[in-house]
Amino acid sequence: MTDTEIEITADLVRDLLQEQHPDLAGLAIREVAGGWGNQMWRLGDELAVRMQRMDPTPELQLKERRWLPVLAPRLPLPVPTPVRFGEPSERFPKHWTVMTWVPGEPLDHGSISRGDHAADTLAGFLQALHVEAPAEAPIATDRGAHPKNCTDGFENFFQAVAPDDIAADIRAVWDDAVAAHAWEGPPVWVHGDLHPANVVVSDGTLSGIVDFGDLFAGDPAWDLAAAWVLLPAGTASRFFDMYAHADEATIRRARGLAAMKSLFLMLMGQNGDRGLPGGKPNWGPAGRAALDRVLKGV
Repeated sequence: MTDTEIEITADLVRDLLQEQHPDLAGLAIREVAGGWGNQMWRLGDELAVRMQRMDPTPELQLKERRWLPVLAPRLPLPVPTPVRFGEPSERFPKHWTVMTWVPGEPLDHGSISRGDHAADTLAGFLQALHVEAPAEAPIATDRGAHPKNCTDGFENFFQAVAPDDIAADIRAVWDDAVAAHAWEGPPVWVHGDLHPANVVVSDGTLSGIVDFGDLFAGDPAWDLAAAWVLLPAGTASRFFDMYAHADEATIRRARGLAAMKSLFLMLMGQNGDRGLPGGKPNWGPAGRAALDRVLKGV
């Protein structure tokens, strides 16, 4: 059995806590559904254990350990904050981290009914996050580029799942994003992976943001795509009015990136319907709904 195939069980989590953080080992442990690169376990009422699973390197967890304590105090929504570090051992040769638990239900299993409130909340969160990042901040590796440098990824998703009846409209949105001017401001902090499984909702609105493994310094358009990917129909205009810092070119890039992200969600849904590893059946309808919002514009 290779290390990527180690079965992560409640007993393993408890044993690791007993070895490295025995004062936490008596808390209740419950598996959290979802997760691919990392597996989450609820620890008591206020904590969670994030276990490196399919991620080939610990880089994403180490990034969260380094930067979330810096960012969390000035963000207006709860985010997971590391409180204890678990180091590789003979029992489990990967990294794991004890983090604060962000209460709420993931949006891919919930819904937003208070659309205006959610738009205002997301805009306020991204205003607070999107400040100039320090020189030592991580830069993007597989995301963060101008849409013109992401055409291969877009084409793969487009060819796989784009509905024939709206394919030309999707292509037009993407081509417009590719033609938009590049980000000319300083690199700002960007979450980088805002999709329905990485935000939590309660009382019909956004209540927290999770999974900062793709955090980078760069173009805020990658997060502003969430205006269509996350928010209900008809609220993108309110979101951009509240955010107030996105020029026309940034909105065009964000809309194209939202189209690409929507196609990705649809592909993950298709993979789930086919029973493929990592597939998420419930992401398909979410992706299609997001794509319809993208095509309606701001």
